[in-house]
Amino acid sequence: MNQHKIEEITDLLRQHWLKHQDLQLTELLQQLATQSGSDLPLHQVTDDTLFYQLKMGGSEQHEMLPGIAKDCEDDFKTALLKARGIID
Repeated sequence: MNQHKIEEITDLLRQHWLKHQDLQLTELLQQLATQSGSDLPLHQVTDDTLFYQLKMGGSEQHEMLPGIAKDCEDDFKTALLKARGIID
């Protein structure tokens, strides 16, 4: 895991753990895994699953991912021109 990813998971976990201070760390991680829809044991849950749940757990089910939303264009022509580097 690179440094940026470690810092990001630490910040996300800190925010979430402050809301659930009564839980142990492993209980908190298992709760996140369960909320994500995973029925795997905690040691088989990927870190990407936990990242996703921490980032998107409180959002609407059909809300677009932030990383995708920033690149989304309503107009196909504009999206195509941006993808080709013709416009910014």
